[in-house]
Amino acid sequence: MSKQLPRVLLIDDEELIHRLLKIRLGAEKIELQGAYTSSEGLQMARELQPDVILLDLRIDEEMDGLQVLQHIKGNEGTQRIAVILISGASDTEHRVRALDLGAIDFISKPFEVTELRARLRGAIRLQQTIRMLEQRAQVDGSTGLWNRSYFDQRLRAEIAEARRHERPLSIVMTDIDHFKVLNDTHGHLFGDKVIEQYATILSRGRASDIACRFGGDEFAVILPHTTLVEAKDVAERYRIMLREQVWPRHDTLIVTASLGVADLASCGEGGRKSDLLTLADGALLVAKGAERGGRDRVMTCEGMVPGENVGHPDATHRP
Repeated sequence: MSKQLPRVLLIDDEELIHRLLKIRLGAEKIELQGAYTSSEGLQMARELQPDVILLDLRIDEEMDGLQVLQHIKGNEGTQRIAVILISGASDTEHRVRALDLGAIDFISKPFEVTELRARLRGAIRLQQTIRMLEQRAQVDGSTGLWNRSYFDQRLRAEIAEARRHERPLSIVMTDIDHFKVLNDTHGHLFGDKVIEQYATILSRGRASDIACRFGGDEFAVILPHTTLVEAKDVAERYRIMLREQVWPRHDTLIVTASLGVADLASCGEGGRKSDLLTLADGALLVAKGAERGGRDRVMTCEGMVPGENVGHPDATHRP
């Protein structure tokens, strides 16, 4: 898969500037997009999520560049985008105001294209560094999976995307059966190996799925574009793969996991992230319950209602 080029959005009402930059930045390894009005620019910033925005200080009568910048930095979905202001004005007041509002740079017209290229490359490098550091902070150091912080952030985004495009979305909550007994019997080093191996199994699922370590021996997997029935099949594969895992120096040992599956459709029209998690956790509790033997099985949220006590009474604790 080819690496996506850094995306740059130019917001300027002058056709000449768009044509000039398209030619002069043609050799740069970027994807250049253009907006001609303030409202169009704000919409494209939200939809495209560019790495850098080149923003003209004077765009149209609706709002000027500083007002657009204020909207960009005041919106949670766009506030991390790097913004470089472009203007024919060179007064200190505009520069200070732009920097105070969150712009990272300011270039005056008529600008030197070589200078613009250098500043643009610097802004892209800065964004890439910030993104790399953010990703490192969202990765679980023991398993290499995404951590709970990333899970919460990504699930909110996937729910919004699923609702916007009317697409299915499911999650799997799972933990290792009798994990405390495994630790006490075989030692914490072996317990760590079990967690690492189960994380490997979960990470080798479909390319679109997002596996995360929820905490301890508990994991969560976000499954975009996936119905409840399809998610149950995915979870069943996880269960079988762990059950069939052979453990060196523990040849007779069988390690199992229980899995709870829920989908966004089961949450109702106004369902939130917390409702989806409640249903998935409730299904996991039922999977670990004493009824029909309990543990080493997959249960779905079918028939459950968000907000109710959906857990089986024998499954209120999950050792």
